Amino acid sequence: MRPSKVARGAGTGASVPVECCQICGHEPLENMLTLSYMPPVNQMVKIGSVPRQQPWFPTNLFYCGQCELVQLGLAVDPVIIFPPEYPYTSGTTKVLRDNFADLCAESSKLLGLKPDDLIVDIGSNDGTLLSNFKSAGYRVLGIEPTDVGHIANSRGIPTVQHYFNPETARTVKREHGAARVITAANCFAHMEDVHGIVDGILELLAPDGVFISESHYLIPLLDKLQYDTIYHEHLRYYSLHSLKYLLEMNGLEVFHARPIPSHGGSIRVYAARKGARKAEPSVAQMLGAEPVGDAMRKRLDTFRREVMLTKLRLHAILRDYKEKGARIAGISAPSRASTLVNYVGLDDAIIDYVCEIKGSLKIGMYMPGTLIPVVEESRLYEDQPDAAVIFSWHIAEELAPKLRANGFRGDLITPLPVPRVL
Repeated sequence: MRPSKVARGAGTGASVPVECCQICGHEPLENMLTLSYMPPVNQMVKIGSVPRQQPWFPTNLFYCGQCELVQLGLAVDPVIIFPPEYPYTSGTTKVLRDNFADLCAESSKLLGLKPDDLIVDIGSNDGTLLSNFKSAGYRVLGIEPTDVGHIANSRGIPTVQHYFNPETARTVKREHGAARVITAANCFAHMEDVHGIVDGILELLAPDGVFISESHYLIPLLDKLQYDTIYHEHLRYYSLHSLKYLLEMNGLEVFHARPIPSHGGSIRVYAARKGARKAEPSVAQMLGAEPVGDAMRKRLDTFRREVMLTKLRLHAILRDYKEKGARIAGISAPSRASTLVNYVGLDDAIIDYVCEIKGSLKIGMYMPGTLIPVVEESRLYEDQPDAAVIFSWHIAEELAPKLRANGFRGDLITPLPVPRVL
């Protein structure tokens, strides 16, 4: 059956406890991890603002033993989580740009796409994903609820500024026709009424159409101790088992799946209407490699203990620097940094400032829940602090050589999966 206890339209201004599984409706759920209370990762206050009350929400991770979904225990209203001034832009990260180019090339070949085919991207952000399909000669349309969609429109990527739902899907289909491909990259785990989202996808999808989702993958999340990706945007943490269960409930079948490197480890899944396509060997291979049932419970229990230990290890490293009077900066302010900063208990007495690349919408703001300022990265090279924590640690191999080449001489610290000085 479909769950009903977390269904709610955007804009109510309320948060709703997840009383049953978001996919299958099973209850009770098993509480596997508690990260205490966290602020919304994309509500950032301007530097120098008079301190004011800010919302904080419980951050608990639950496991469903029926469909294998790992999920948050609270659904925060989307208007709070995705404010109009949403500061994230996907085009600023090379790993993502490369991944989206790969998605376009792979899907074009695998699906035999034609120039007249319509490609629709849900949660299209600044249009980076669709720009690849547009350059390849396909018709494109983005659906993006925040003001970042204006950036896409200015780049020539037609974008509808609206939340995706069945009504939006009907409007788009009426005005643009059915979609041969619908993509949802790093947002399919975010949207609250996931069954309503799939209803909208089925409404908009052509009979021979394909839905491609990219989501943070539960298995590397556990293996690499990526607790910093647990925040209120991410309502669900998919394994292929749970994704397959969800899609099959709604008449879609997974026919291809593979791991991809974005966001420290994600999964790309292709699905079509039941019986439309033959499943590739990749599906059975990935399913067979995933722990389920008691094996997953054991893995989640180990994860909880390791999260606690890595917090203490990072504190020990930073304490040694501060006892010597060292100045410590942060490198990059992705959403995941908010979880790490607040769970570990970092503040402006420990981290002097966090650097972002020129043009980032986060410059001039405080890190969520703190008074740590976000500044333009040139300050790092001017100040030369003693050390810097790479909060985008999952792309440290990409960032560290650039930081050295640009002249940073201090120590570089990666906080996860094992805190260490590079």
